[in-house]
Amino acid sequence: MPIKHRREMLLGGAAFAATTLAPRLAFGQSGSYPSRPVTFIVPWPPGGTADATMRALAQALSRELGQTVVVENKAGAAGMIGAKALATAKPDGYTIGQIPLSITRFSQLGTAQIDPAKDFTYLARTSGQTFGIVVGSNSPFKTLKEMIDFAKKNPDKLTYATSGVAGQTHVGMEEFAMAAGIQLRHIPYKGGAPALQALLGGQVDMLADSSAWAPMVEAGKLRLIATWGQERLKRFPNVPTLKDLGYPVVTDAPNGVGAPAGLDPAVAQKLSAALEKAVKSKEFQDACDRIDAPVLYLSPEQYRAYIMEIYKKEGILIEKLQLKKLLAG
Repeated sequence: MPIKHRREMLLGGAAFAATTLAPRLAFGQSGSYPSRPVTFIVPWPPGGTADATMRALAQALSRELGQTVVVENKAGAAGMIGAKALATAKPDGYTIGQIPLSITRFSQLGTAQIDPAKDFTYLARTSGQTFGIVVGSNSPFKTLKEMIDFAKKNPDKLTYATSGVAGQTHVGMEEFAMAAGIQLRHIPYKGGAPALQALLGGQVDMLADSSAWAPMVEAGKLRLIATWGQERLKRFPNVPTLKDLGYPVVTDAPNGVGAPAGLDPAVAQKLSAALEKAVKSKEFQDACDRIDAPVLYLSPEQYRAYIMEIYKKEGILIEKLQLKKLLAG
């Protein structure tokens, strides 16, 4: 055989071997995954409601994967510090984490250098949050209607606290105010805890926040006048939702779990299958029940589509509420 033809055959065989061997190597690597502990980034401080549910999820996920899942709190900037750390981590399956829904807003406001369409591998939507409007136990407002009636006669007089400008509670409260035809004054704080203390100290008239207020409502220290979900809470069945009262505002801010973009599809499939079982586990559902958080599972494909849908809606809200102007101010 001529030397030239022999060389071509050898090169062709080597190329064929490389193309067939690469998938086998990739499969072998994903087949042994995970071979060491997995880090789970939680973009909130330890001890909060979101942290509690994610720790329960991590525990259930550890059992499904047969490997330790270590929670790492990276709090700050309304969840964006943790989200950025997740987006820039090595896409090897050993760093996953909670993706806050607010990335769809903050990425468009320019306060988070994250592209939800390009920077994540979406693995599963997990659960939402329960939001509500609370007043002090000595407040003159026994119902939401009483508050609205007063606000209509006294525009920009009533104040409400939230955990920050452009956060979910700020946007939700302004959506409600527009629907009710009232003007309220927003007082932002650096987190839910100081906002709650401001209400307890009588510095504001109302608080819009997730269910950290529930124990104080049960103890009679605060009064819950409305919640923002699709349905009333089992714990507070006599408290109406905004939807019950005729205001088309439903906010449950579902969060989910993802990994950096570029994750091996076989590893992503293994993680998403384990996450589905973890979300449906009794320990995760019990953890959600304790803080009145709805379990809102979606598959990876459904979760990604949901994020893209919310991204478009947030763009409209940003313009309507003039959030860029508020942040600049």
